[in-house]
Amino acid sequence: MQVIDTVKDRIQRTIGQRPWLDHLVRAVGRYQSQRGDYYAAGITYFTVLSLFPLLMIAFAVAGFVLAGNAALLDELQAKVVENIPGEMGDQLNDLIDQAVGSRGAVGFLGLLTGLYSGLGWMANLRAALTEQWEQKSDDANWFRNKLSDLGALFGLFLALALSLGLSVVASSRLGVQLLESAGLHEMPGSRWLLWLLSTVLALVASWALFAWIIARLPREPVTLRSAAKAAVLAALGFEVFKNLAGIYLRSVLSSPAGAAFGSIIGIMVFSYVVYRIILFATAWAATARENEQLAPAPLPGPAVIRPRIQDTARPGLRGAAVLFGAGVLAATGIGRLRRRR
Repeated sequence: MQVIDTVKDRIQRTIGQRPWLDHLVRAVGRYQSQRGDYYAAGITYFTVLSLFPLLMIAFAVAGFVLAGNAALLDELQAKVVENIPGEMGDQLNDLIDQAVGSRGAVGFLGLLTGLYSGLGWMANLRAALTEQWEQKSDDANWFRNKLSDLGALFGLFLALALSLGLSVVASSRLGVQLLESAGLHEMPGSRWLLWLLSTVLALVASWALFAWIIARLPREPVTLRSAAKAAVLAALGFEVFKNLAGIYLRSVLSSPAGAAFGSIIGIMVFSYVVYRIILFATAWAATARENEQLAPAPLPGPAVIRPRIQDTARPGLRGAAVLFGAGVLAATGIGRLRRRR
C-alpha cells in the first residue's frame, strides 16, 4: 500500500507541475463524466437519418432541372440505354420519368422530413455541448427550444458555408489555376508554397467553424476566448483525421464489398469521430482555468426547534397504591422517632 501511495503522489506531483497535462487530465475526466461517446453516437444516428431527406431534395432539384431542359433529359436517358441495355435500362428510365413527374411532392416531403431530422440533430448536438459545459438545460418550454434550435441550424449553415468557401479557396486545384493564370506555376517551390497555403486556409476554415459551434451552440452563453483556443485543437485533430480517413476510404472502396457498403459505413465512422473531436474540444474549453469556479460552501440547514413535552398525567391505580404505601411507611417512621425523644 505504501508503494502504491508513493506512486500516486508522484503522478499527482508530475501532473501538477505541468499545466498542459493537468488540463488534459481534467478535460478527459469531464468528457467521460458527461458521456461524450454516448452523445457522439446519438448525433451520428441523426446525421445518417438526415441524409435521406437531403437525397430527396437533391432528386427533386435534379427533376426540376431536367424538366426545364428536355435536351438534357433525352441525353441522360440515351446514356442510360447505352450503358445499361435491356430491361434494367428501361426501368431506370422509368424511374427518371417518375422523379421528374413527382419532383414537387418529393421536394416538399424532403423539406419536411429534413426539417424534422435537422431539428433532432441540432437538439442532440446542443444537448451534448451543454452537458460538456455542465449547464442546466431548460426543457420547460418546448416551443421556445425548437425555435432556438431552428435559429441555431440556420446559423450553422451560414458558418458552414463560410468554412466551405475558405476550403474551396484552399483547394489545390484552384490554387494551381491561380498560379497558372499568374504565370508562377513554374517557379521553384511553388507547389510546396501552394500546399502550405492551402493547409493554412483549411485550418482557418475548420477553426472558424469549430469555434462557432463550441461558443454559440450551447444553451447558455460561454466565453469566446476559451472556445477559440479549443477550436485550434479541434481543427488540428480534424485535419489529421481527414487525411487519414481519405487514405483509408480509398483503400476500402477499391473492393466490391467496400463499394457496396463502404460509403455509408465511412460516413458513420467519419461523423462519429468528428463529433468526438468536437465534444472533447468543448470539454477542453470548459475545463480551462478561466472557466473554473470555486464551488460555493454548502449553507447550513434551517434550525429546527423541538420543545420537549412531559407527560403529567395522573398515575394509575397501581401507582397510587405504591405511593400510598410509601406514605404510610414514612408516617410510621416519623412517629417512632418522636416517641423515642
